[in-house]
Amino acid sequence: MFIEILNDRFTISIMADSSLVPRTAYLETIRERLKHFPVVSVLGPRQVGKTTLARQIAGEQPSHFFDLEDADAQSRLAAPKIALERLTGLVVLDEVQRKPELFALLRVLADRKPPKARFLITGSASPALVRGVSESLAGRVAMVDVSGFDLWEVGEGEWRKLWWRGGFPSAYLAETDAASRQWQEEFARSFLERDMPHLGISIPATALRRFWTMLAHYHAQIWKGSELARSLGTSEPTMRKYLDILTSTFMVRQLAPWYENLSKRQVKAPKIYLRDSGLLHCLLRLEAFEDLEAHPKLGASWEGFAFEQVLSITGDRDAYFWATHGGAELDLMVHWRGRRYGFEFKYGDSPTMTKSMHTALHDLKLEQLFVLHPGKDSYPMHERTEAVAMTGVRARLMKEF
Repeated sequence: MFIEILNDRFTISIMADSSLVPRTAYLETIRERLKHFPVVSVLGPRQVGKTTLARQIAGEQPSHFFDLEDADAQSRLAAPKIALERLTGLVVLDEVQRKPELFALLRVLADRKPPKARFLITGSASPALVRGVSESLAGRVAMVDVSGFDLWEVGEGEWRKLWWRGGFPSAYLAETDAASRQWQEEFARSFLERDMPHLGISIPATALRRFWTMLAHYHAQIWKGSELARSLGTSEPTMRKYLDILTSTFMVRQLAPWYENLSKRQVKAPKIYLRDSGLLHCLLRLEAFEDLEAHPKLGASWEGFAFEQVLSITGDRDAYFWATHGGAELDLMVHWRGRRYGFEFKYGDSPTMTKSMHTALHDLKLEQLFVLHPGKDSYPMHERTEAVAMTGVRARLMKEF
């Protein structure tokens, strides 16, 4: 399909059919979870392809589809108990946060023995949505978090394009970089002015836009709420509230610090990333890839992009960063089957060992340290350290995870 974006200057059309890029892993996960849980919740940011996935799953079996952004669907659910309790097969409730009173009903319907239907719900996360799912459907629901395209979906040879444009289907699949950027601009505006109020978040769009833009300049840095509060002329609790909102709507990732009983003072504040590299570049006002290559945030942008690609393989349940006040740090540490694996992200063709890497290997007792870079070659750097080219990272990590 084509999405037409209108503004006061011109109109552009963007190819936005995310089915052009097969999302096999997500589809398989959703199918598997539906076999074992009465409710499966697919969560992710707006415009990331959740509805496309839900429609593909619904098309494979007898199903009933309710798009809760559509007035007709809202009317059909005016008396939700009467509408839903008689249905069999698969029932899809798309953008379920529009009708939060459904959570209590879903709990009742999910507990029927034998079950008459299974429910696939999708939503653009909000505090109310997450609370409704976790409290009302505890023990009955399986969560599937959906992100934008990753490197394994578009092909490892496309890493530069994915890094620059980001993973939102409409941005990545746009015919030109200019069309991609225009989509990102309109997405940001719509997200702040339309989606936030619909999620029950009553914060002025201009205030949240200023914070989001400021956060882009702190991308891949340790959270400093007081510094941001001074810059924006507001309070630190307000900054924390804004941060949590952007985190709950999948725009921002807070990476928790790892600390243990070492003879070193360790950082205990989270590290902040904008989850989509394309939106990061949009908020930094970068017009072309050449601008990024000359920008002070080049290394931070690479770190965030490579970091998200790793998490698409390892998952983010047991992921941390580590830093000491003495300067030693590790960009990412994941726990896997009782072992610790470290990751560093270096924008350079031939990274070399650093004192900080040696310290992390020793102090954290890492099983292996991987250094991801944009060059062409992968090679050993140390007894337990490898430089891994982005084009070969999946094959290498799949041997471990």
